[in-house]
Amino acid sequence: MNYAAHAANRLGLNVAVITRLAMDDKRVVDKFRNAGIDCYVTYTPDSTTMRLEYPTNDPDLRHLSVASTAGSITPQEVLNVDARAAVIGTSLRGEVGLDVIEALKGKNVFLGADMQGFVRVLRGQELSNESWDEMERTLPYLDVLKSDAVEAEALTGDADIFKAAQEYAHLGAKEVLLTHKDGVLVYANGQFYQSGFYSSTMDGRSGRGDTCLGAYMAMRLTLDPCQAGIWAAAVTSLKMEKLGPFDRSIEDVRNLIEERYLR
Repeated sequence: MNYAAHAANRLGLNVAVITRLAMDDKRVVDKFRNAGIDCYVTYTPDSTTMRLEYPTNDPDLRHLSVASTAGSITPQEVLNVDARAAVIGTSLRGEVGLDVIEALKGKNVFLGADMQGFVRVLRGQELSNESWDEMERTLPYLDVLKSDAVEAEALTGDADIFKAAQEYAHLGAKEVLLTHKDGVLVYANGQFYQSGFYSSTMDGRSGRGDTCLGAYMAMRLTLDPCQAGIWAAAVTSLKMEKLGPFDRSIEDVRNLIEERYLR
């Protein structure tokens, strides 16, 4: 959610965030607002706090643990949403339920969701990828489904990212945005579109997927799936070179697209 919001904001959209966190972490809210991002916050006893470790250079392979959670977003918290598009970018199952998704679609928004918030299940303090009973009921609500390769295999049972993307679509997702270690695969209208990652370093690989979804959703409002996928890959490539949310200019993105994607 943090990375997606900043990516969309840097691409010129008016962005708002709905979140839950502890008052001790109000600096996160202040950072959003200082960047020109509206933030509607429910203060809770604890924030959702996670530890992320990469055992190898493969960004698809990571270990996550959770010390505390902020609870679930409710339909009431999205009641006053007035937007063309909305992104569900939660960290684990239970933070957003089908009731919230139904409330958002009732507002006729272009809706995207990251599968990390539905495949990850908290067991003690450890997160594991598990099957999702409500998947068949939920996916038809999604205009854009974002998944990485590991999540795709866990949810569809297929390690082939092309077949996994098709399975997501078969279950109802209108467009599939699937990240993997080498780039982005978009599946829309029965067509595949591929765009690679071109990063000079991997120092900022944390937040890769959230950034990719935020950029894709932002650009998809005016571009077709193929072009939006290129922009998402380019933004994500630049983001992975630096820790923290994406903070480069649109001109930087255009330059990378011209250098690496339009040849």
